[in-house]
Amino acid sequence: MHIAIDGPAASGKTSLAKALARAFGCLYVETGRMYRAVALGLSRGIPLEEIDIDVTDNGRVCLNGEDVTDSLHTPELDTASSQIATRPEVRRRMVALQQQIARGRDVVMEGRDIGTVVLPNAEVKLFLEADPETRAERRSRQRGGGDRRQILASLLERDHRDRTRAVGPLNAASDARIIDTNEKGLSEVVLEATAWVKERLRKGDTPAH
Repeated sequence: MHIAIDGPAASGKTSLAKALARAFGCLYVETGRMYRAVALGLSRGIPLEEIDIDVTDNGRVCLNGEDVTDSLHTPELDTASSQIATRPEVRRRMVALQQQIARGRDVVMEGRDIGTVVLPNAEVKLFLEADPETRAERRSRQRGGGDRRQILASLLERDHRDRTRAVGPLNAASDARIIDTNEKGLSEVVLEATAWVKERLRKGDTPAH
């Protein structure tokens, strides 16, 4: 079973994906961490074509066989990964690696082009939406504070890059379930998404891989 979750930054993808992975016994794949791993590899001088990323069964991210999970969340890699994600050659390489990870596994994969490009035949596709102001408030809480205006400006800049890039732009798949998370808590979003997953699986009208 493949569950694809897309949406802009701070829309709630990660929390929902983790909850669904636990509920349905799937591997959770956060593609943003994979882009950070690529940025780390490039910073080490590894050529793109020689970079290999894998996600272990317990969710650890490996760069060419090395577990780099605990090294990925730095301001430098946040910036670098956002920048390299706009490069067509990087996205093509990442799509191939993400499809390889999902092959033969039950996965919940979240990102920005999962339902449209990476897993176009996923049984379940979800797209989360929220206003920029709401997302800025969430991001501020996640970081324990910060300049709300600066956070909002950064999110809007990221949205523009995500929606206008040449390869894999941020768009909802035509068959995705849209969930507006503006006025909903995590438990409400998880409940709605879980019901939709069960309905899709019960109907049996999902595409074949």
